[in-house]
Amino acid sequence: MAVKQARARRPRDPQATRAAILEASCSLLAKDGPEGISLSEVALLAGVNRGTAYQHFETREKLIEETVAWVSDKMYRAVLGDPADAEKREVANVDMADVTNRLACFAMENPELCRIWLLQILSAPEPSADPFWREYAGSIGRFAQTDMAQPNIDVEVFSILTLAGNFLWPVWARSQSHGDEARQHLSKRFVREMLRLSLYGTVRPETQPGLAHKVEGTASVKGV
Repeated sequence: MAVKQARARRPRDPQATRAAILEASCSLLAKDGPEGISLSEVALLAGVNRGTAYQHFETREKLIEETVAWVSDKMYRAVLGDPADAEKREVANVDMADVTNRLACFAMENPELCRIWLLQILSAPEPSADPFWREYAGSIGRFAQTDMAQPNIDVEVFSILTLAGNFLWPVWARSQSHGDEARQHLSKRFVREMLRLSLYGTVRPETQPGLAHKVEGTASVKGV
């Protein structure tokens, strides 16, 4: 699908040019998916010539890879803080409510970016190469090994469930609300329910005596 409107040509600033290309790539990925993106269209939308785009990204595949990495870095900094401080983060000191709120707010404000990232990571052969996924799932894994956590958490499944929920909720919110205030209210609802689920779950064990046995029986399936 051709892009009909291009941005004004930009002065030659390599970092600004690279950022403009990545922003344009995000827009096209959100609209057309990886199959519908080309360096020519990205260059047109970014307001640079095709040769300049190729100087920064030699191939279409490299552009998509770098776009996902760019989104990952933005999300990491917005949700988890500076990547340079990752080794200083201790499980006991992580504010779960704050991280949950940051992730929900980022997803509500950047639904297209989140959708791009999630779809690429879910289909990646090595998702652990992505910095945000590695730290997000890693932090849940570290939590699961402490006495603060319930036993037998499947870290991979839990990580995907929480991220998918965070990134799909804005789709519902934008169709059911109008204006920033209403969306902020829905974002708060989502955060509250995520925290409630983390603390209490949904079923009282005494009302479903057979269910606990089934859950315990499936714990051995992890890793298959």
